[in-house]
Amino acid sequence: MENLENIWKEIRHILKAHPWHGVTIGDDMPKCVNAFIEIVPTDTVKYEIDKKSGYLKIDRPQLFSNICPTPYGFIPQTYCGKRVGKYCEEKTGRIGIKGDGDPLDICVLTEKPITHNDILLKASPIGGLRMIDGDEADDKIIAVMQKDAVFGGWNDVSDSPASLIDRLQHYFLTYKEAPGAEKRNCEITHVYGREEAYSIIQKSYEDYIDKYSSLNNLLMDKF
Repeated sequence: MENLENIWKEIRHILKAHPWHGVTIGDDMPKCVNAFIEIVPTDTVKYEIDKKSGYLKIDRPQLFSNICPTPYGFIPQTYCGKRVGKYCEEKTGRIGIKGDGDPLDICVLTEKPITHNDILLKASPIGGLRMIDGDEADDKIIAVMQKDAVFGGWNDVSDSPASLIDRLQHYFLTYKEAPGAEKRNCEITHVYGREEAYSIIQKSYEDYIDKYSSLNNLLMDKF
């Protein structure tokens, strides 16, 4: 048994951590979280995490001219499940909303040109977009990169110019839609501030623990 434990310790140093399960949400969450970046504004294809392997994969080429305005990805150790869905129901007064079954999305504002993905950074949430895709809650947390010279001092989404939030909303409402589409599958019902973003992050973390606690314990024990 001791030899097996030593082998696991050695393996830990040579294996890449899974960005969703093997990286922590952050010691000071929800005030500061780790963000795994999947897409940057220069990307012409949509990358997303392969949930099984942890590697980035090409989901699809960007079909239209929409460019993601900020580095965009997800918060590790989060899961949009029943708590996130119920919270969306409470805030919108609707029924039948469920979490989308993915980690919680995050957009990170920074003055620096981040030119490639597959990276981690520390971000401070300042608000979010309550997006509903069909019958699924698909929140987009808005955050600032820690210590950013321009955006780092923002504490709430209200500190942001309305034009910047409009740009984010336009991207998420149109990047899947063909020109001239008469009906949108996605809608954004609210732009909310920091405290509500904190609540959603906390609920998505609790949803994650419910679904993946046994996996997480295994990873922490073995790696």
